[in-house]
Amino acid sequence: MEALLEILLQFFFEFFLQIIAEVLSEVGMQSMRQVFQRKEVQNPWLAGTGHFLLGAAIGGISLLFFHHALLHRPTWRIVNLLVTPLLAGLTMTAVGSLRRKKGQDLIRLDRFGYGFLFAFGMALVRFIYEMK
Repeated sequence: MEALLEILLQFFFEFFLQIIAEVLSEVGMQSMRQVFQRKEVQNPWLAGTGHFLLGAAIGGISLLFFHHALLHRPTWRIVNLLVTPLLAGLTMTAVGSLRRKKGQDLIRLDRFGYGFLFAFGMALVRFIYEMK
């Protein structure tokens, strides 16, 4: 029972870390948006690649503070690599829905795909680092 609780807490912390990184990125992107004010839709593939790379960069930065994976078993790390970005993407979709209801402008990170790519980039960097 303790092992299950430990695993759940480790998943929660990985998820929480990714959500905090996404929220901070969203705040940064919202503020940068005021500077660039581009309303027309740009290339979504390029934007997706950018979100993935931004997530990977923040994943690398997170290694400065959290050197070791919270999940120690390789099987759980693989599960985390897929599940946590899915949950983060769903969370960002919910954030986007709330923002839409309040009449606020959305950014790409408020959509599932971009939120998933950001979190997957972050999780992938942390996963590869732990494979060493």
